[in-house]
Amino acid sequence: MTDHDSHQNHGGHAPTTWSMAAQATLHCLTGCAIGEVLGMVIGTATGLHNTGTIILSIVLAFIFGYALTMRGVIRSGLSFSAAFKVALAADTVSIAVMEIIDNTVIVAVPGAMDAQLNNWLFWGSLAFSLAVAFVVTTPINRWMISRGLGHAVVHGHH
Repeated sequence: MTDHDSHQNHGGHAPTTWSMAAQATLHCLTGCAIGEVLGMVIGTATGLHNTGTIILSIVLAFIFGYALTMRGVIRSGLSFSAAFKVALAADTVSIAVMEIIDNTVIVAVPGAMDAQLNNWLFWGSLAFSLAVAFVVTTPINRWMISRGLGHAVVHGHH
């Protein structure tokens, strides 16, 4: 049985593997990272205050995270409204946890929020924060998928 097969039978009986959780987290991280990086780049390049940069990054992370999920489920035939509901159910907790961890790490790295785009600290702290967010969020996604929640909702529409 493949991960995808067992994922479709998530009714609480099929085992949820770490591989399934990592794939769901990576999918979520992709959308989050696009928004997070774009927000940090725009905020830094335009001289936004650190709080404004973080808010912009979080908003864009949710937008891109939801959009990535919606793109796939709209292809399966769902309307925009139905796809949005699936994305909310599938990704909200995962994105929220990633953003809390990601931004906490960036703020905790001395000088990271003041680093400019041409500084290794800007890019290094951003990459590190995303890696930490992935590690922290994967077990949460595994727990959610094992209960038919989170990313498990999406697989009913593939």
